[in-house]
Amino acid sequence: MKIQEEEKGNFAVISLGGKIMGGSDATMFHGKVHECLDSGKKKIIVDLTKVEWMNSSGLGMLTAALTTIKKSQGELIITGATANIQNLLNITQLVRIFHVHDTVEDALRSN
Repeated sequence: MKIQEEEKGNFAVISLGGKIMGGSDATMFHGKVHECLDSGKKKIIVDLTKVEWMNSSGLGMLTAALTTIKKSQGELIITGATANIQNLLNITQLVRIFHVHDTVEDALRSN
């Protein structure tokens, strides 16, 4: 998994790429989430545009991040989910708990 962070307005945008399978990916991702929260960035967009594939551990990673961010009175938005990831979110009913937008720009405009 590849991970990058940038600021856009009052949001931290964490862009993920490659295959997301939990394990060390989850550790790296959670480190980045905590880094954002510790520096006062409570609004976080996770951009999945460059994610090729995600398994159930990857979904668990996103769910754990949502819990961590909400405990800090923050907000998590998912953008760029492929059709396969959207399907996983729908099947697991996680689409009900995540704010999902097509693009980072759409997410920024809606807030």
